[in-house]
Amino acid sequence: MGDANLAAAADQIRLALASQVSRPVVQSFFDETTFTATHVVHDLQTRHGAIIDSVLDFDPASGRTSKNSADAVISYVRNTNLTIDWHLETHAHADHLSAAPYLQEILGGKLAIGAHIKTVQQVFGKIFNFGSEFARDGSQFDQLFSDGDKFHLGNMPVMCLHVPGHTPADLAYIIGDCAFIGDTLFMPDYGTARADFPGGDARQLFKSIRRLLALPEETKIYLCHDYKAPQRDRFVWETTIGAQKRGNIHVHDKIKEDDFVEMRNKRDATLDLPTLILPSVQVNVRGGHLPPAEDNGVRYLKLPLDLL
Repeated sequence: MGDANLAAAADQIRLALASQVSRPVVQSFFDETTFTATHVVHDLQTRHGAIIDSVLDFDPASGRTSKNSADAVISYVRNTNLTIDWHLETHAHADHLSAAPYLQEILGGKLAIGAHIKTVQQVFGKIFNFGSEFARDGSQFDQLFSDGDKFHLGNMPVMCLHVPGHTPADLAYIIGDCAFIGDTLFMPDYGTARADFPGGDARQLFKSIRRLLALPEETKIYLCHDYKAPQRDRFVWETTIGAQKRGNIHVHDKIKEDDFVEMRNKRDATLDLPTLILPSVQVNVRGGHLPPAEDNGVRYLKLPLDLL
């Protein structure tokens, strides 16, 4: 992860702050069942956009999927007359199933994730014993982005920053003057993401967060989740780099790396696994595609016993 890439991202944000042209329009959809925020981002001039971290509804008790959350996004895209160029995943989520393949089918656009998804596929391919038929090369996605990669959303520049620690493949998308940072940070009153999933690392997470916090303080950041701190009466998923630096309870500017690592490791040891980690990961490493049907025409999800 190079400092030159971070400097380029910071320069992009400063230019966007100085010009209304490069500032994206953002509409968010919050799924309270999984505490997930899906963001639809578009360029006002060209009306080209991207959908970030979409949700496929899933009932773990019945094994049924539904598309209410995704259909709300589709309605907004159509009513706003947007062209969707990208479906962007910040990482392979452990708390909800991605709706990207369904949204692609209806709205078009390419599916992208960080290039280190290949590491995640290797790890979970073994955990779920997927076999040789499961490709571990990221080919389920249309595009794999690396740190510093750039592209455009309409007329707006987009830059990718690799921010591992929660998982090896976490990616932040810097779009205009906004940063979509996935699970690295939560709202300042709630703290930071866990780092105890396979491939996670608290020290690496700290370094990734400090990298993000080096962006201009005015940068708007959009989170993938909000779990609503006890003193708050509503869900929130938008904040700023400045607010995080001054007030994040886990990682504000005065927190030292060793203290953060000790806190994060102790805290993670007390946490239960997310309710949907087993169904969601084995779907999301496939780019959101459900497992292939077996010879009876039924799709099945695996449940490894006494392993995680």
